[in-house]
Amino acid sequence: MNRGFLIKGGTVVDGTGAPAFRADVRVTGDRIAEIGPDLERQGAEQVVDASGCYVTPGFMETHNHFDGPMWWLPSMEPMPGYGVTTSVNGNCGFTAAPVHDDARVREEMVSIFSFFEDIPKEPFLNRLPWDWRTWGEYRSSLKRNVKLPVNFASYVGHIAIRLAVMGLEAWERAATPAEIGRMCELLDDALAAGAIGLSSNLLDNDNRDRPVPSKRADDAEWTALLDVLERHPGRQLQVIVDYIMRVDAADTMARIERLLEGRPIRAQFAGAVPNLGYQSRLFEGAKALHEKRKAAGFDIWTGYHHVAPTVLVGFINSLVWAQTNNYVWNEIVEAPTEDAKLALLADPAWRARARMSWDSIRDVSRAKSPDAFELFDSETNAGPTGITLHQFMEERGYAHPSDALADWVIDNGVYSNLRMEEAAKNEEAMEYLLHDSKSIGNISDAGAHGKMFCGIGDNVLLLTRYVRDTQRLTIEQAVHLLTGQIADHFGFLPERGTLASGKKADITVFRLDEIDRRPEFKSYDVPDGAGGCTYRYSRAPAPVRLTLVNGVATFARGEFTGRFPGEHIAPQPPGGTVYAEAAE
Repeated sequence: MNRGFLIKGGTVVDGTGAPAFRADVRVTGDRIAEIGPDLERQGAEQVVDASGCYVTPGFMETHNHFDGPMWWLPSMEPMPGYGVTTSVNGNCGFTAAPVHDDARVREEMVSIFSFFEDIPKEPFLNRLPWDWRTWGEYRSSLKRNVKLPVNFASYVGHIAIRLAVMGLEAWERAATPAEIGRMCELLDDALAAGAIGLSSNLLDNDNRDRPVPSKRADDAEWTALLDVLERHPGRQLQVIVDYIMRVDAADTMARIERLLEGRPIRAQFAGAVPNLGYQSRLFEGAKALHEKRKAAGFDIWTGYHHVAPTVLVGFINSLVWAQTNNYVWNEIVEAPTEDAKLALLADPAWRARARMSWDSIRDVSRAKSPDAFELFDSETNAGPTGITLHQFMEERGYAHPSDALADWVIDNGVYSNLRMEEAAKNEEAMEYLLHDSKSIGNISDAGAHGKMFCGIGDNVLLLTRYVRDTQRLTIEQAVHLLTGQIADHFGFLPERGTLASGKKADITVFRLDEIDRRPEFKSYDVPDGAGGCTYRYSRAPAPVRLTLVNGVATFARGEFTGRFPGEHIAPQPPGGTVYAEAAE
């Protein structure tokens, strides 16, 4: 029985950016029933003392990858303890549907997803029922089989669509007219079933330097898919662009702009305005392009994140080497056994190739610099640890970072790790993005890269770093960035993202002096496919005082409540009915 809540004595920050105000909030069922001063308890309502607390809309994660992990980690912890009430998935062109009839192609799709997002392949293949072919069937299976503590929204992925239609040839060529027609049918099915749009990827090459299948799409394919999107008002296009490796974002965005011209389609270019310190030379040009798009009337937003995660880099499974085009070092990751890895590291011929590979890392990447890597943890305790690779080179007299690292790994074991500390931000770029009317933040990558970092909790870091500690943002601005602006961007705003009577009761209550993004720790709760578990990085709760999702407490009294009230949500078409269905 849901007794309802009366949240008393808090300061309401309603998510619109308007000034905060003192008020009580009444929740009845799944709705906010009333907001006002000095409300009296009614019936058996649970009274929550919010004195000294902010009462805000639930926080929204704009860029997650729980498409696979939610099937074996449905609690999505520690999201509830960080006030998260909505998670947007299916990003970067990677989704679990649609799928090809051939199981080999399905495994290829999982392999692509697992490689780029560092999501374990074994549970992805074995824990999901795979009782679908289309995205609509996938969504129905998700509703039947998985209950979630947050509202769930998802794109359908361009890579998945191409593989579902073309099989393994999706890597190699443009699609035929008949294949494009089938892709359009699959996209239409997904959008009709509640997908928030189409996500595509013009960033990634795989561990053999092959462009991902979406990069093989020609203009005819793009035009047909955009025609389908245009028939579904409120749906959007997301495209991941490259200011990191090949730095061809300006060209790829210009191509998509040309195809979007005259269409009433909202688009999000993730990474269109780079904001990391080592990308500083790219900022002014990217900003100018973004301003030009706005002036031309394009409904194009730039996605960004306010923190670069601290990343663990290993030799058993790590995306970093291939993503920085250091393909020879990636051979260590791909070597099947510990002995094979150690043999390569000691081989003079491999070392010569490895030096050349390291030197080929693009200057825009911080992975080129030995100062970026800390020798972090050692399997054998041989050490040294706690110093940079550059310091190790100087201490031991190495001329090249690749040789130094190879010897360190031989001494310390292939289960050792490096750490790349959070990259410095370009503060001018951050200031611009935080106040830009067509920017969308909180791209945390939560759900992915579990052995590299934990993206959950980054939302709280916006509140502590930018509001509490430096006052660069007001509480009203920060909450708007985490709630109302996101809901407006995705079309969730009629029901969620702001606090008002009649809206869904997605609410977070917290004290600013109590919350922090807590340190990471290893949580051994990921099935390893062999009857045991491996680890992912997680965090202790922030903690918030209370998280309500559709009027149900998912976090209270310092712990996850074990409740799963999340709904499957999608944008509201203009003039249409809100699309939301509870998980079964």
